Amino acid sequence: MSAPRGRLVLVPTPIGNLGDMTPRAVEVLKEADHIAAEDTRTSRRLLDHFGILTPVSSYHDFSTERERQRLVGRLRAGETLALISDAGMPGISDPAYRLVNAALDEGCSVSALPGPSSILPALAASGLPTDRFRFIGFLPRKKGRQTAFEELEASEETIVMMEAPHRLPATLEALAERMPQRRLCVAREISKLHEEFARGSTVEMREHFASQGVRGEFVLVLEGKRAEGRRLRNMDEEHEDEA
Repeated sequence: MSAPRGRLVLVPTPIGNLGDMTPRAVEVLKEADHIAAEDTRTSRRLLDHFGILTPVSSYHDFSTERERQRLVGRLRAGETLALISDAGMPGISDPAYRLVNAALDEGCSVSALPGPSSILPALAASGLPTDRFRFIGFLPRKKGRQTAFEELEASEETIVMMEAPHRLPATLEALAERMPQRRLCVAREISKLHEEFARGSTVEMREHFASQGVRGEFVLVLEGKRAEGRRLRNMDEEHEDEA
């Protein structure tokens, strides 16, 4: 008789408002045998708020192979392991995929609950085309950054990316220089008290955030080359009709 195989569940957590936590997410976290969390101190505040008493240990970008195998051992023993990040969906721009692959290699069940994420709200509220889009995570800090901007300029589809506040001014400056007429939505602090969706050209967004300062967590949604060309052609046609 084969040994029981455990279950790994990726559980999204609120990115701002605790009301975004789903009842199903709370239920899964309560019923799990163990929770792996990116930062146990951050997660403890969330778990205490919802009365979740499940044991917690850390799993993050700097976790060793030995730590990962410790969690795999729980799955091998037939336990249900819930994985959470500090905020949002585990596996998006974090190391969850390594644990997911390890679980799959063991023949374990792996699933993910729907729930809070900064990416789709930013895209949906941007006003930019959503039929084709690409998520690229964080832009490179140094190596490959120039190439990344060249790819952004040539991209036909809408691009969704994340950026740290201390790098946002330089990113907006580069976008404005390369693509001054591209539309850009800068979503800040989604689902938090100071939530903001700023929309306009890349030049307008550069000036907007230069004047008010930069604080918070940011998701940028950049118009694709195809949509920009179509929009500019329509504007030219309208001007011709008016003339």
